[in-house]
Amino acid sequence: MLKTLVAVSVATTALLCGSAAQAQQKWDMPTGYPGNNFHTENIVQFAADVDKATGGKLKITVHDNGSLFKANEIKRAVQGGQADIGEIIISGFSNEDPMFAIDSIPFLATGYPEAEKLWKVSKAATEARLAKQGIKVLYVVPWPPQGIFSAKPINSAADLKGVKWRAYNPNTSRIAQLVGAQPVTIQAAELTQALATGAVTAFMTSGATGYDSKVWEQVKYYYDVAAWLPKNLVIVSQKAFDRLDKPTQDAVLNAAAAAEARGWKTSAEKNNWYKEQLTKNGMKVEAGSEQLRSDFKKIGLTMIADWTTQTGAEGQAIIDAFRK
Repeated sequence: MLKTLVAVSVATTALLCGSAAQAQQKWDMPTGYPGNNFHTENIVQFAADVDKATGGKLKITVHDNGSLFKANEIKRAVQGGQADIGEIIISGFSNEDPMFAIDSIPFLATGYPEAEKLWKVSKAATEARLAKQGIKVLYVVPWPPQGIFSAKPINSAADLKGVKWRAYNPNTSRIAQLVGAQPVTIQAAELTQALATGAVTAFMTSGATGYDSKVWEQVKYYYDVAAWLPKNLVIVSQKAFDRLDKPTQDAVLNAAAAAEARGWKTSAEKNNWYKEQLTKNGMKVEAGSEQLRSDFKKIGLTMIADWTTQTGAEGQAIIDAFRK
């Protein structure tokens, strides 16, 4: 009888512990951007929505500005189980697979409707590749269109020859190669220091990153050429997602859908605001000369050809579907 009671007690304890573990799970979520960036603010709201919808069963702790993992380390951390969930800029991993580079090809998709269409036609191919790595995409939000920041005036691509050019993905490195600049790999969280030390003097990014990094302290020119709209993906380990019960999974997916809609809307709304802030802080913001735009459109055509060569028939089908 005593042995039976002990066995029952042990089983009950194990059941209760298991139930407690099922009752609440905690995810750490690294991101490479500061807390006041609109992507991060959107993520914080997403985490709060998940907490509320699950009644506290799933807690997501956001670690911003590369404090837990640097931006370029987050994808591997999610793949390897060091983090259950995280945010990445997908084009930063196009050295793994050229499919990840499609949204950073200059002058392919230059506005929000085009960027949305480009995601729709490339979504299945992108998600399939990530799925093979054990990664599930929860939601996608674009950055505002990319422009050129420079410490000196630029009237044509030739003016970039020899400058120290910040690269954050293989395509921005390829642009440096095509214009004769010197590419230097710098993540967003490191940009302020890189500018202060002179490690970079020109780069392409959005007004959002320019504002976050207070680039006006080092550079004075911004050319709003709207070259492309790179996307951030919020990703989750498929194993971690599968450990959730069905109601919690549904809550995560619903919160993700809301975050995606909110993020696209906010990105578009803040695009002009960011440029206004650059102007208020003494930067010269302009559209760029006809020659500069013409030069970069030619670069774009070269890079589209490069990309379709790398991705073959699948890539060409995506380009064709986008252009329909």
